[in-house]
Order: sequence, then C-alpha cells, then structure tokens
Amino acid sequence: MSVVDKAVETQLSNIQKKTGMTLGQLDELVRKSGLGKHGEILKMLKSELGIGHGDANLVARLCLRTDKKAAGFSGEPEAPAGGDVLDEIYSGPKALLRPIHEAVMAKIGQFGEFEVAPKKGYVSLRRKKQFAMVGVATKGRVEVGLNMKGADASDRLIAMPPGGMCQYKVFLSGIDEVDEQLIGWVRQAYDAAG
Repeated sequence: MSVVDKAVETQLSNIQKKTGMTLGQLDELVRKSGLGKHGEILKMLKSELGIGHGDANLVARLCLRTDKKAAGFSGEPEAPAGGDVLDEIYSGPKALLRPIHEAVMAKIGQFGEFEVAPKKGYVSLRRKKQFAMVGVATKGRVEVGLNMKGADASDRLIAMPPGGMCQYKVFLSGIDEVDEQLIGWVRQAYDAAG
C-alpha cells in the first residue's frame, strides 16, 4: 500500500470517527440531499457535519463516483484503500510519471503525519494548512507546488505570482530529481505548516 493509499485510508477512518457515520451512511446522506454538484455537496457536508474542507472534499469526490465499489463503498464501515486516486491522476501516457510521484511521497512520508486530500489532477498535502501539492504538470513532468516563505527562487525553484495556490513550484522529469535539495524545500514547507 502506497503512502497516499495509507493517508486516504487514515483520513476516511478519521472522518468516520468524527461523524459517527460509515462511508455508506455518508453516501446515503448525500443521495438524500438531492445535491449533485461537487461544490454543493462539499458545502452541505461542511455545514451539516462540521467537517473540514479536505474531509468534505474527499467524501464528496467518493460519493460522486459512479463505480461505488471502486470508491470503497462495500456497506462495511471500513475505509477503502484509495488506490483509485493515483490511478486517475496517472492514467494513460501519464502512467510513466507515477514512480516519480511515489518517490516524492515516500520521502515526505518520513517527515511525520500529514493529510492527503485528493483533488482533480493532484493531491494536496496538509498539516494545519497546505504545505505542498503533487501532481501532473504535463504528460512528461510531475509538479511539486510548495507553500513556504523566504526561499530564494532559482531556475529549479520557480517563484509563482502572489495569490496562487503555492508560492513555489518544482518540475520533475525523473526519479533522480527527487534529491536532497527538493526534499529540503519540501521539509521547509512541511515545518512551516505545522
């Protein structure tokens, strides 16, 4: 099981503890609401259950899946493995980039606890706030977005315009680029989010 799979499984387990509802019960709540758009479901879950944005996003995403079995709905209170997250992000020609993603996540997984919130095309990594995002930039590169202050931008650590999701981005084309420099930047962002 990958770091992302474990993180999603842990996140779902925590959601079930917070709400007292199984994934199947959460799905039923969403169906009974009559809401069909991701944003509407997200808002309803946050309002009615008092859960955070990342948790509501994961539940909404799973509830909107047409293949409920693949999303982890078995009628049991157990959380799904969550492997579909990376399968969706790294499908088709992008599948060759998945080992880079997994290498980045394996290094970050050594830092300690954090939440993985799947989004469309990437995963958001959070502590008290988002510290990084990892996903596909193009069919030939993985993008690591970083939220940190005070780092010196370079050809590799690209400063982003103010107001964006991340202050910096690093693009990776091979596993050899998951090096000490990159992990140092990610660690700086992780520590600042904590």
